[in-house]
Amino acid sequence: MLIETRAYARAGLLGNPSDGFFGKTIAISVRNFGASVTLYPSPELHIEPQPQDTNVFRSLHHLRDSVSMLGYHGGVPLLKAAIKKFAEYCEKENIRLPNQNFSIRYNTSIPRQVGLSGSSAIIVATFRALMQFYNVEIPLPVLPNLVLATETDELGITAGLQDRVIQCYEGCVYMNFDKAIMEQQGHGAYEPLDSRLLPRLYIAYNTDLGKQSGQVHNDVKSRWLKGEPIVVETMSAIADVARQGREAMLQRDAEALNALVNRNFDLRAQIYNISDRNRSLIETARSCGASASFTGSGGSIIGLYRDDAMLNRLFVSLKKINARVIKPYVV
Repeated sequence: MLIETRAYARAGLLGNPSDGFFGKTIAISVRNFGASVTLYPSPELHIEPQPQDTNVFRSLHHLRDSVSMLGYHGGVPLLKAAIKKFAEYCEKENIRLPNQNFSIRYNTSIPRQVGLSGSSAIIVATFRALMQFYNVEIPLPVLPNLVLATETDELGITAGLQDRVIQCYEGCVYMNFDKAIMEQQGHGAYEPLDSRLLPRLYIAYNTDLGKQSGQVHNDVKSRWLKGEPIVVETMSAIADVARQGREAMLQRDAEALNALVNRNFDLRAQIYNISDRNRSLIETARSCGASASFTGSGGSIIGLYRDDAMLNRLFVSLKKINARVIKPYVV
């Protein structure tokens, strides 16, 4: 029995990053990039390392570049943490697992640390493989919580639910993380939206700009917890951008969506420090006539473009600053 599962990159479209602040977001799954997990029975439980998990390097510079892009430990800790969390969930739910071992390996094409959620995609794919291998069904609204807990509890990664929700649900999803809803049911209210309602979207990313999201969010989170007015009010306004965006999508109002994407970033810039190179991504895209906002914590942007001529301008202009442009495949 050979099991193969996948999970895709994601891009926050509107409301990002209010998911970690009881806000609202709209996100899409980006099937241009994915993480896959292969699992099959074996005498012992074996996690197969991939080339990016190596401790052998061609040179000092190779080690530097590898750690910058992949972190210190590659993907194996993600698999270990997901397997541990899956076992704990089954034990908590009194699900008796058969005494079956397996070998597991992963592969990913998602650019790392540029705001496309490569790490959580590996974890989602791992959970899907384990669920299939052991014939365990985890309710879909609960699964993102487990993926998030794998990262926060086991690996110390600061993150929010948005990425894990869209990677579990896929497509396009409107998410409401209102505190009362979260406390009542243990997860947010997730509404899949028809991806055919989406206008023309582009994504641009620069692999030189990656940051760990926890490093980006920590200061704002502490200010928000202290009740600093500008942070609380701005985060509430960012959440409302997603609410307005849902209405605009349902009304097929691309012009309103275009303005909301720009407003999302402009609000974010009021409370977050934006590096010059990240700001250059935004400004270059906007100079072509497109809207632009971060897909995550930096390193990649998303926005609307009007026609093929504008898309070509985006390709040319963003290439000059070492950024690649793609049309996201959502469905």
